[in-house]
Amino acid sequence: MKTNKNAKRYARMFVNSVGVDKAHKAIEELVVLAEIVNKSKDFRSLLVNPAFSTAEKAKAIKSVTDKLGYSDSTARFLGFLSEEGAGEALGQVVEKAVAIYLDHVGTVKAKVVTPKLLGADYDARLKAAIAKLTGKKVEVEYEEDASLIGGVLIKVGSTMYDCSIKGQLRLLKDELIKG
Repeated sequence: MKTNKNAKRYARMFVNSVGVDKAHKAIEELVVLAEIVNKSKDFRSLLVNPAFSTAEKAKAIKSVTDKLGYSDSTARFLGFLSEEGAGEALGQVVEKAVAIYLDHVGTVKAKVVTPKLLGADYDARLKAAIAKLTGKKVEVEYEEDASLIGGVLIKVGSTMYDCSIKGQLRLLKDELIKG
């Protein structure tokens, strides 16, 4: 899927329209709707196909959100994205909305890649180190990658900290090639 250049703007509009205090629940609703859009070819087609009128799209969206028990603001926002021709960008909008929300509440999301799962004591130390580095509370998402051999790879926002043996070997190789 191509990147939607307006995803961040749409996400900011969404978070501002629902308010930061209700954003967590509203974003959870959008996550489920994004999964529906990804899995249901018919629903995705409804959102992006210009052959469906705005009224038809609004009725279908309202029906789905009512069955799921979602807020009117979420239904209106999905309708807005559909009208803008950005229904397929819902996943990107959700990613950006999560980042905006976390920034508002002073939290940062970190992705940690390790060769094997970490114990609870190391997890707490790692979170504390990332929190000290960023000055914010930390939410950590873990991923396993045995090819790292040892160490960790940490991604916070667009910054990557490579403390893995694989990364160190790559740096050593580059230095040897340079001479």
